[in-house]
Amino acid sequence: MTGEGWGGAVWVAGVCCRSAAGARRPHPPQSQAQDPCLPLTFIILAGIEKLIFLYWSGFPFFSPWEDANRSPPVAVKSAMTSCEHPDFLQDDNMFSCQVDGRGKKKDDQPGSPSSSHLAYGILDVPPWYLCILLGIQHFLTALGGLVAVPLILAKELCLQHDPLTQSYLISTIFFASGICTLLQVFFGVRLPILQGGTFGFVAPSLAMLSLPAWKCPEWTLNASQVNTSSPEFIEEWQKRIRELQGAIMVASCVQILVGFSGLIGFLMRFIGPLTIAPTISLVALPLFSSAGNNAGTHWGVAAVTIFLIVLFSQYLKNVAVPMPIYGREKKLHTSKFYLFQVFPVLLSLCISWLLCFVLTVTNALPKDPTAYGYQARTDTKANVLSQAPWFRFPYPGQWGLPTISPAGVFGIMAGVISSMVESVGDYYACARLVGAPPPPKHAINRGIGIEGLGCLLAGAWGSGNGTTSYSENVGALGITKVGSRMVIVAAGCVLLLMGVFGKIGAAFATIPTPVIGGMFLVMFGVIAAVGISNLQYVDMNSSRNIFVFGFSIFCGLAVPNWVNKNSEKLQTGILQLDQVIQVLLTTDMFVGGFLGFLLDNTIPERAAATWRWRTLWSA
Repeated sequence: MTGEGWGGAVWVAGVCCRSAAGARRPHPPQSQAQDPCLPLTFIILAGIEKLIFLYWSGFPFFSPWEDANRSPPVAVKSAMTSCEHPDFLQDDNMFSCQVDGRGKKKDDQPGSPSSSHLAYGILDVPPWYLCILLGIQHFLTALGGLVAVPLILAKELCLQHDPLTQSYLISTIFFASGICTLLQVFFGVRLPILQGGTFGFVAPSLAMLSLPAWKCPEWTLNASQVNTSSPEFIEEWQKRIRELQGAIMVASCVQILVGFSGLIGFLMRFIGPLTIAPTISLVALPLFSSAGNNAGTHWGVAAVTIFLIVLFSQYLKNVAVPMPIYGREKKLHTSKFYLFQVFPVLLSLCISWLLCFVLTVTNALPKDPTAYGYQARTDTKANVLSQAPWFRFPYPGQWGLPTISPAGVFGIMAGVISSMVESVGDYYACARLVGAPPPPKHAINRGIGIEGLGCLLAGAWGSGNGTTSYSENVGALGITKVGSRMVIVAAGCVLLLMGVFGKIGAAFATIPTPVIGGMFLVMFGVIAAVGISNLQYVDMNSSRNIFVFGFSIFCGLAVPNWVNKNSEKLQTGILQLDQVIQVLLTTDMFVGGFLGFLLDNTIPERAAATWRWRTLWSA
């Protein structure tokens, strides 16, 4: 793929979405006047609909080549014409390649070995029903990460006893992820890559919310004292999420600058695997306490969830399940589908959820809220589904006008850097899987810039998080063998719809706590291992590299732990400076990543020869 730059304008709408008291209720009375911010959502949705129409109709503006008549590179052309069937669904009629028209392919051109395994190349448009089905699959693949972020932040936002507002946050992150996905596919790196909530922002967010000024009052931790509809409680959680919004929006401007200015190429020359490994690993390792506490509410249910995820994703991943399929030639017949490989987390959550429901109905779980195992009951949050509206449109400023503090901005910047570096790797992996050439520098610059814009929009919408490229969905491309960008466009539309249906977010907010804990234990363990896997690009027989990694990751755990317990010993007399220092030094990924960056670039004999990203950037 040799995507050229495009010229366009960006409109920034300054809209005041704040009530006279400075707070916005998440569920206003029906008699209340229509919010002035709501039309902005419909305007954006109408614009997205127009973009999709132009793309589907073949409008040349969206062509990744400068001249619509210019022949594409051989690798991409072969990806367009390749017609082998995917491995995840073994059926001869599911992907037909013998018809003409846009969205259908011919077999009269040979494919290259690098892309002949694809059923649909990056520029192909599969039939609409296939786009929808595969788009839903991408949504389900990203579901675990999308739902996890709001649930992790809920306690620090004082929302642990307000599942209805948690459902609003889940719907908002769905909606924001859908917008960002469409922006990335149309205007960014133009690869079939999904955008979603990032764990890189979780650690600095938790560090910021742990400051004395933002710690939740004791009464919000007691369910019997919490009135979720009271103005006092609403203001308690809204002022915290407004602070998060402001920090994310300002920090995202840095990512926009780095992307569109081309600085990312310069920075990648100094950021190697000994920086990336501790940074990504320390995104997940400090969350062991949260995962353990959630799983500890009922270790039996958590163990069942873990067992099912491991069983489906590791032991049964190569087992094909017969599924009924309807085709034009064979009509109704069965086809083999690798169900466990594609949906291990979703299946495990559903089965564990059903188990909790059975234990609740049979009264095998205690009814006393203070008893062990009560959190595994499915009726503790049952009223959320009835209270949640069927349709709810998230919009910018729905929680009020964002506030800004230096401490939050500097903390989120650490997450921005981590997100950018990880996304660069995802771009190369995605291009390789869909049979496209390695993305050129200007395409990567554009992708990082659009990701920054996506974080800005996610912050404005009030998701409490930013967005980044999802590695698990890049991996799904290798499973489905469908590299069409139109499938990711469909996934983005599915995310938008899921964000509008309020009952969907409410359903995920009712997942029993130990089920969430079991999912967290597996998910965070995999994230930590992904970070460590970056060490395969350096020589770990070198004592220098062993020292840099070991010291960085250990200090990344030890220093924040000490600062959290002795914050009074770091007082400078300047409140804003004290907050910045505390947020940075209690953000594990910043401490470990900074030490890895410093030591790797100052200790002689830097092992950079096998670092793949740096080689590509210096080419």
